[in-house]
Amino acid sequence: MIKRSFPRTRLRRTREKGFLRDLIAENNLSNNDLIQPIFVADQSENKIEIPSMPGIFRHNLDSLYSEVESLIQVGIKSIAIFPAIEASKKDQNGSHALDESNIICLALAGLSQRFPDIIKIADVALDPYTDHGHDGLLKDGRIVNDETIKLLQDQALLLAQSGADIIAPSDMMDGRVKAIRDILELNKFTDTVILSYAAKYASSFYGPFREAVGSAKNLGKASKKTYQMNFANLDEALYETKMDIEEGADIVMVKPGTAYLDVVHAIKSKFKVPTFVYQVSGEYSMLQSSIENGWLDKNVMLESLMCCKRAGADAILTYAAKQIASELNQ
Repeated sequence: MIKRSFPRTRLRRTREKGFLRDLIAENNLSNNDLIQPIFVADQSENKIEIPSMPGIFRHNLDSLYSEVESLIQVGIKSIAIFPAIEASKKDQNGSHALDESNIICLALAGLSQRFPDIIKIADVALDPYTDHGHDGLLKDGRIVNDETIKLLQDQALLLAQSGADIIAPSDMMDGRVKAIRDILELNKFTDTVILSYAAKYASSFYGPFREAVGSAKNLGKASKKTYQMNFANLDEALYETKMDIEEGADIVMVKPGTAYLDVVHAIKSKFKVPTFVYQVSGEYSMLQSSIENGWLDKNVMLESLMCCKRAGADAILTYAAKQIASELNQ
């Protein structure tokens, strides 16, 4: 144990100049750490701003391609795409998720052709496609696990066939990672990565996202607490993560982010696997609205992401990715 005492030790010495602070920083944030979520919709308008998410839009395909070009220019190399589906295409079973002409499949194919080097992450869950807003099949008022898994398998395979580099099951059904890994292996998608939402909590931070994908009205006041995790629990997150790794997940993720950095740290420390965190819509909107209203300095967004890195996150899904990448380039 090193014994340090004042005045021989003055910890402020290395804080005095900016270049020294940067030189000895224990953690760093770079464009390689940032993943930009993007909403894509089958709409005539190029892009439509989401009222509860300042500066974030739903894009049609043409606008999506333009947005990805601008992301590449600032150094973003990974995107996660989410669909906003017309109400007329939603049903009890989320059938449109298995339609090869749905907006996500078309987007993946178009992105693969135009931008072969960008990493494309595709979400596996039924909530954007169901008329009840849940992530699985609803029978007699319950989300049925095993019947849902078969649909998730088929959805994951379709996304891989359409060009997804990373399949990201976010549904929180038991056993879905093994089922998805099995079907990918069976169909020769041996190099397709699985990013598991291993610790996804039943959180109130998801509201703006549900508005963006159009599931908020469908879900209404219903709860996802029977399949998403209790925010009081940490040990449960470790059990979930262990199971997902053993079932074939290559990367695990914690969602939400800021209020769950203890979970990120625990998972990274225990399992030593690539660990991502999702700074979700509610977190982004709180910070961005505060910045735009002058309540907080704009550097609070960078600070929030650096805290994710300090907790152990290897990468961060954040709606501020483009904004922060531009700042890091300066």
